[in-house]
Amino acid sequence: MDTTELFILITDIIGTIAFAVSGALAGVKKKMDIFGVNILAILTATGGGIIRDLIIGSTPPTAFKNPFFVILAAIAANLTFIFLYWQRRSGKKLPENAKKIYDRVFFWCDTIGLAAFTVDGVHTGFFTSFSNNWFLVIFLGVVTGVGGGVLRDVLSLEMPYIFVKHIYAIASIIGATATYLIFLGTGSAASAMLAGFFIVVGIRYLAAHFGWNLPKIDH
Repeated sequence: MDTTELFILITDIIGTIAFAVSGALAGVKKKMDIFGVNILAILTATGGGIIRDLIIGSTPPTAFKNPFFVILAAIAANLTFIFLYWQRRSGKKLPENAKKIYDRVFFWCDTIGLAAFTVDGVHTGFFTSFSNNWFLVIFLGVVTGVGGGVLRDVLSLEMPYIFVKHIYAIASIIGATATYLIFLGTGSAASAMLAGFFIVVGIRYLAAHFGWNLPKIDH
C-alpha cells in the first residue's frame, strides 16, 4: 500500500467514524432505540458514498461490495449508544453545559466527516472515465461529503444542515474545488486531499466561530 492509498484509507476511516457518531447522536437526541440509532448512523456514514457510486454507475456501491465501513459505522454507533445509555442509567447528573458539549461534539464529528468524504469523493472522480469533466469531479466530492448528512437530517425530521448552518455546502464546494486544482497542479493526490481536508475544516470552524451564514429572509 503506497502513501496515497494509505491516506485514502485513513480519511475513509476518519470520515466513517465521525459521521457514524454524528448519526448516532442525532438518533439518541430523537429518542430512537438502538436499532434506529444504528440505521441512522450507518446511513449517515455511507449514504454519500452510495449516492456517488450510483451517479458514476459503480454498482453495487462500495458499501455493499466491502462491508468493512458499514461494520465500522455500526461499531461506532453502538459504542456511542452504550456510553450514553449507561451514563443515563448510572444516575449521573448531566453537567449544566451538557447541551453545549453535545453540540460541540456533533459539530466536530460532522465537520470532520464532511471534510474527509469531500476529498474522498474528488479522488474517486479523478479515477473514473469522466476525470476530464471538472464539474462532475467537484460535484462527486460535494455529494459524497453532504449526502450522508442530508439523509441523517431528513430521517430524523430536521431541516437538513446543508441549508441552514454555517456555510456547510459552501465549505464542501470550496474544499472540493481546491482539491481538484491542487491535484491538477501537483499531480499528488495525497497533498491535494490533505489540503482540501484542512480547507473544509478551516472554513467550517471560522463560520461557526464568527457566526457566518448565507443570507436568508426572516419572516
